[in-house]
Amino acid sequence: MLLKLLKLTLILGLVFPLFASANEIKIKKQNFYNLVVPAVNQVYTELDTQYKLIQHDVEQNDINTSLVREMMKKYKAKDYQDLLQRMKPHPKSVALAQAAMESGWATSRFTKVANNLFGVWSFNKNEPRVPASQKRGNKTIYVKKYKTIADSIRDYYKVLATGRAFSEFRAQKMRSEDPYKLVKKLDKYSEKGSEYGKELAQVIRYNKFYNY
Repeated sequence: MLLKLLKLTLILGLVFPLFASANEIKIKKQNFYNLVVPAVNQVYTELDTQYKLIQHDVEQNDINTSLVREMMKKYKAKDYQDLLQRMKPHPKSVALAQAAMESGWATSRFTKVANNLFGVWSFNKNEPRVPASQKRGNKTIYVKKYKTIADSIRDYYKVLATGRAFSEFRAQKMRSEDPYKLVKKLDKYSEKGSEYGKELAQVIRYNKFYNY
């Protein structure tokens, strides 16, 4: 029974000591809301505004603008419809659920020392980054270091917009903004595979992130 309770606690994103008081959990989660929600709102608005500008240009066949060319390069798009698919921001509810799970409600070491909410890895020794506390075999793993939480969120959206592993997620995003359908396509974000989407869905439901 205790193991079942522990698993449920972790799935729901209550990644605090099992016997932490309700007030301690409430305070830590409120800190997450205060820190992350405004930044997600800010970044989402930026991306959505940019997406709608490009969408207008594409629909009007005004595709030779410098902005369109810049976005084609930035998002590694194959064509204009692919560009729109990549640029359209996915629902904030999904971003918040992933931020909560990946950062332990903004209490993780990576969040505190690197503003890295999503555990995004670094493969470039010339960019700001910090080493993980544990190695993979003999290999040191690094995660990106960001100037701000908003920068972390921007890069996370770009990872999902450009990564080959998330093509099904992007296609689903154009069909539906239902977060419960979308999280099923994030199995490649985590080593947990399909279980990861199930956990995200529970975090969204339990914490009412669907309100966002």
